[in-house]
Amino acid sequence: MPDLKFYHNPRCSKSRAALQLLEARGLTPQIIKYLETPLDGSALHSLLDKLGISARQLLRSGEDEYKSLALSNPQLSETQLIAAMVEHPKLIERPIFEYGDKAVIGRPPEKVLELLP
Repeated sequence: MPDLKFYHNPRCSKSRAALQLLEARGLTPQIIKYLETPLDGSALHSLLDKLGISARQLLRSGEDEYKSLALSNPQLSETQLIAAMVEHPKLIERPIFEYGDKAVIGRPPEKVLELLP
């Protein structure tokens, strides 16, 4: 079975619900509490590749940091957006389920099931 990783914020109801869906199917992913153990730029870039999305699509635009850092500026590069998420991990959309060489954002929580065989 491929590596299973779950990027989790225990305070988020969507994150808790997605994890429960996986556990109900007998899966025990490695849980990464990304607010406590932030991803570095390389890991975040790899995760974006697995998600198949841009850094901008992974940003939580409702966070105060999004506004205070002016991350809505379309001139910002992928590198700059990734650096902002490394520095402020709460900007990262959640939860994220990684299954081998693919990943999905668990919004709604049932999306995590799309990666399962």
